[in-house]
Amino acid sequence: MIDRIISFSVRNKLITGLLLLALVGWGAYSVTQLPIDALPDVTNNQVLVNTVAPNLATQEVEQFITFPLEQAFKNLPDVVELRSVSRSGLSVVTVVFKDHVPLYLTRQLVAERITQAQSAIPAGYGIPELAPPTTGTGEIYQYTLAVDSAHKAEYDLLELRSLQDWVVRKQLLGVPGVIDVSSFGGLLKQYEVSVDARRLAGARLSLIDVFNALQNNNGNTGGSYIEKGPNIYFIRGEGIITSLKDMENIVISARGGSPVRIRDVAEVRFGHAVRYGAMTRNGEGRPWAEWCSC
Repeated sequence: MIDRIISFSVRNKLITGLLLLALVGWGAYSVTQLPIDALPDVTNNQVLVNTVAPNLATQEVEQFITFPLEQAFKNLPDVVELRSVSRSGLSVVTVVFKDHVPLYLTRQLVAERITQAQSAIPAGYGIPELAPPTTGTGEIYQYTLAVDSAHKAEYDLLELRSLQDWVVRKQLLGVPGVIDVSSFGGLLKQYEVSVDARRLAGARLSLIDVFNALQNNNGNTGGSYIEKGPNIYFIRGEGIITSLKDMENIVISARGGSPVRIRDVAEVRFGHAVRYGAMTRNGEGRPWAEWCSC
């Protein structure tokens, strides 16, 4: 067989040369179509479903969140493995599909079952969400936000974390190929209402009253419209909180015709979430972010 191929190649040099050029061209084209990544994500074909339930213990997370989700995912087509982790305040369910199933088809199938499973999860126990289509092995870049010595006093860890979450992260998410940007370190900015228990009891109110007042007075509402000549005036009720002062002026209830506001029973200020750890670089604490790609 090999002798015949060699003989044919010697007798038909033009055909052999053309076939060789075609083979080289095919190889060059194939090289341009190969997915090349400096740090390839070698994770199997999986979809993660995360549910945050900060008020639940591990047993309740497993019973009311993880178990209903697992039951909904059990009969999905082409599923290889189904595993889960239940912790205090967090449920993570991993659905592994066969490698030939397209990525976005797997996410669509899981999203459809999440909608069905939500009816079995009690209200207020958390909303299941799809994790970004990447894992830790798809991380391609790490960076820190640092302040030069001339402006170090202007930016603390609270401001740096806010810049990371609201400016840097949002711009990086628009870069082609970037799936998600995860932030670490710094202090997560929050609006805090520090209630004075004595003043609250003196006003004959409870924490539930304060909570409901904050929730009910933070939103815009739309109404109908009024026709006046050739003009139409649309009716709107603007109640979105835009400053600490707006929050302080929220009315909780009325006592003897006088309103009891948030500022009467509590102190409103900027604060930060509880910090359980720290990210450092060169021995100094800084907000840290990792830039992930699929």
